[in-house]
Amino acid sequence: MQEFFKFKELNTNYKTEIIGGLTTFVTMAYVLAVVPKMLTNAGFDIHTALVLVSISIIISTLAMGIFTNRPFAIAPGLGSVAVAVSMVSENSFSTGVMAGAIFLSGIIFMLVTFLGLRQLLINAIPPALKYAISASVGLYIAFIGARSAGLIVAGKKSLVWGDLASKGVLVCVFGFIILLILQAKKVPASIIISIILSTILSILIGHSQMPSSFFALPMNPISAISQRISEFDFLNSLSFSIIPFVIALFIPDFFSTFGTILGVGTKAGFFDKNANMQGIDKCFKIDASATAAAGVVGVPCLCTYLESSAGVVAGARSGFSMLVVSFCFLLAMFFTPLAIMVPSAASAPAIIYIGICMFMGINKINNDDFTEMFPVFVCVVFTILASNIANGICVAIPVYVLLKIAKKDFSFSPLLYVMCFISFMYFYTLIAR
Repeated sequence: MQEFFKFKELNTNYKTEIIGGLTTFVTMAYVLAVVPKMLTNAGFDIHTALVLVSISIIISTLAMGIFTNRPFAIAPGLGSVAVAVSMVSENSFSTGVMAGAIFLSGIIFMLVTFLGLRQLLINAIPPALKYAISASVGLYIAFIGARSAGLIVAGKKSLVWGDLASKGVLVCVFGFIILLILQAKKVPASIIISIILSTILSILIGHSQMPSSFFALPMNPISAISQRISEFDFLNSLSFSIIPFVIALFIPDFFSTFGTILGVGTKAGFFDKNANMQGIDKCFKIDASATAAAGVVGVPCLCTYLESSAGVVAGARSGFSMLVVSFCFLLAMFFTPLAIMVPSAASAPAIIYIGICMFMGINKINNDDFTEMFPVFVCVVFTILASNIANGICVAIPVYVLLKIAKKDFSFSPLLYVMCFISFMYFYTLIAR
């Protein structure tokens, strides 16, 4: 085992890898409390969602550890979950079509990765639009979190404050304050700690109840997978109205994975002096394949998790630590009552916080250049005003190209013209409905 995972070469040992794996698990364990709850807004049964998300994490993280020997954990990206859920809750697509769109984004990711087109796409999307999409998705995630806790509700003409005296809002505000304090103090696993404390408060004030048992056999995985596969609708996901959602799913997954591998890999010392990491393509191939496979059962895009950095800081250097992470998630499946008893109000602060962190990337935009700044503003505003991520993207891309042409700046990639055409076709489908 030590030879397979190259312990000597990586200067590590069992103890260090186990501690690193446990640290990564604790840091990202909030996924089990957050993602299944979000998927219930798309019509998923909570038990089905929990099992499918757990299995996806276990298998994909295990594959990453074994085939790449890197300490990178994989789980559903919250941005992708928000996009997928909005397809059903805001745009009335079926969960089968949603699964088809996720699968399609995974196939595109696989083609881009296996054909070596990654660098071409990275260069085609201008930085301003990358940050715009990330910021829009982040703000939308924060909005979903606030709405799930009842902090923000739909009024007669606009969004308004909910019942600020309600128990759900009290739990949400309490959890958010705790999370901010822990983050300011740089306390490890601050997200999961805030969720636990908020859940305890929720139980104490009667907003939620303790489960009758902490231990329970998980739902039959074969039954859960069969149910979702029977609803898989790939053919109806091949329409212009779906393309913007596929883009919204693909871009955050692709670039967050790229950025995470670069960031965590650098922290772990995997990159040489020329900024190259041996086997980086294997990481992308595992990530892309996992997204496509999980998409068939409706689990939104799996991506390499930034929380892997916590394990790296704790000493993890090999894929063995990912075996530890997978085993921990396997054990967690037998304690599903603990995850299910977490109310939306307790997980909402984590969703809001993560959304705000994604939005903060907007500070990298060149505010002195109107042609860079305005498309970002348009993307963010129309995403929120229309409660639709696809709308924001499809407005921002043509605006970006138009402003660049007006400025006689043709430095952008010709692929953006293709994206403009796709955006126009998307709005045509909305008009023709």
